[in-house]
Amino acid sequence: MKILGVSCSPRKKGNTVILLEEMLRGAAEHGADIELFSISGKDIRGCDGCYSCIAKGECHIQDDMQPLYEKLIAADGIVFGSPIHFYGMTAQAKAIMDRSFALNKPGKNLANKVGGVIVVAGSIGIIDALKDYYFFITLKQMLPANFVAAYATGKGDAKRLKKGMDAAFRLGEEIVQLVDKKFEFPPEFPRNFFAFGTHTH
Repeated sequence: MKILGVSCSPRKKGNTVILLEEMLRGAAEHGADIELFSISGKDIRGCDGCYSCIAKGECHIQDDMQPLYEKLIAADGIVFGSPIHFYGMTAQAKAIMDRSFALNKPGKNLANKVGGVIVVAGSIGIIDALKDYYFFITLKQMLPANFVAAYATGKGDAKRLKKGMDAAFRLGEEIVQLVDKKFEFPPEFPRNFFAFGTHTH
């Protein structure tokens, strides 16, 4: 079993990474192979909306998203972590979300993986990030796990949040147990990637 933590913080050792590492420790103590992928120092560009990935199942942009695709596909459980920048997830987090549109073919998607979320804020914005992440998790037909939401402003403050660190550790435990359930979405109910409203027939 492989559990992947994805830090969408531009800081190498910020509070988001601290909590993700604690989550991974919880997963490792329950037998999982663990890995942390940090976007810090990486080149991950935004989606250019070409839609070529719909047919090919591959993104034409060659950057550090390419190795992340491989890690996402190989993982059984994924926990996305982001600090709150200007009342929402980081630009890098949104880029990863957008670029995952290319993961849409059998054997190259996120379906039936377990997904969790860790967000860290100094003020407001946590709810907006959680909403966006869980909509993403549902749309990708992942099985949603719990989340950890922490308030931490200074470097390393997360280490002093006992309840937050405990929650992160337990999230790792939960991810492992949910992966063990081997849940699968019924294939006859695919998720819709396009909006439907009053303008459609």
